[in-house]
Amino acid sequence: TFFIFLTHYKNPSIFKYPDFAASWALSIPLVVRLAKKVKEEPLKSDFTIDLKHEVALYIWDNGKGPHLTAVPELCTVPEDSPQASHCATTVSKKPPLCGEPVNKEDIFVAVKTCKKFHSERVPVIKKTWEKDALFLEYYSDHADPSIPTINLGVPNTERGHCGKTFAILQRFLSSAVPDTKWLLIVDDDTLISIPRLQVLLSCYDSSEPVSLGERYGYGLSQGGYSYITGGGGMVFSREAVVRLLKSGCKCYSNDAPDDMVLGMCLNALGLPVTHSPLFHQARPEDYARDFLAHQVPISFHKHWNIDPIAVFNKWLKNDFTASQDELKSGKTEL
Repeated sequence: TFFIFLTHYKNPSIFKYPDFAASWALSIPLVVRLAKKVKEEPLKSDFTIDLKHEVALYIWDNGKGPHLTAVPELCTVPEDSPQASHCATTVSKKPPLCGEPVNKEDIFVAVKTCKKFHSERVPVIKKTWEKDALFLEYYSDHADPSIPTINLGVPNTERGHCGKTFAILQRFLSSAVPDTKWLLIVDDDTLISIPRLQVLLSCYDSSEPVSLGERYGYGLSQGGYSYITGGGGMVFSREAVVRLLKSGCKCYSNDAPDDMVLGMCLNALGLPVTHSPLFHQARPEDYARDFLAHQVPISFHKHWNIDPIAVFNKWLKNDFTASQDELKSGKTEL
């Protein structure tokens, strides 16, 4: 399975890249050649955002490298699909099942907002996914009892929000909020399915230092670090938060990029950053249709040029309940 990518709106040429869910294969001579190239030529981009596309571009090398060969036997249809009879690989659309979904009582949700979005973005959360979160607080630069919001004493910044995020981490470990196993930090324009997150978290041990979400990278070829991009939602186990704050790691400024600073801190501590393709930093229309077709997504981000309530209802309104028989039958691979 492969995607077709429009390289530029002024250029009608197309670029094909693999869907990792279907699997993909490289010949050993190509692997050897790529390994040599990586050593001799540093990667041109500091950021790793969409690995499947970036790797395919690197291999293609402006037409000097091999083109992707579509293999119809590598499929993204379910195993029980009539179309799967010829398939060497299949993909389950059901969320991973590793046991009972995590209880609502075990998740604390922190929403980052500011005064100018109280009337624009917060109502969307209240009309969509707020009801699914048992413990949730809105953090703003202005205390508004009608929402309500909490002012953490950190000035609002146009970007970064590192100061606010670290204040949230400190509050999570304080007696001011319920003692929960998991912390979810989202933006006020994040759309998320809490029930699907509960199912996913059943696959992780909250006593371990878990950091989970959509993973990006910065400077990875030069000893950089991975980080969870904030817009799709950042999930931390209590143990991860304890170790982060105990290390003394902190923001170099209130408007530093919080997700990247957290990535640097986790990297310095030797703690893993776990990627899930079910979290999304962008809107559904920003992804290839076939990429989303075999997912049960957990989150999307941004309200720009969309009806966020309609997007939530189409993509994230929970329509999956794990039956006891499914839970007893074992887990689905992540």
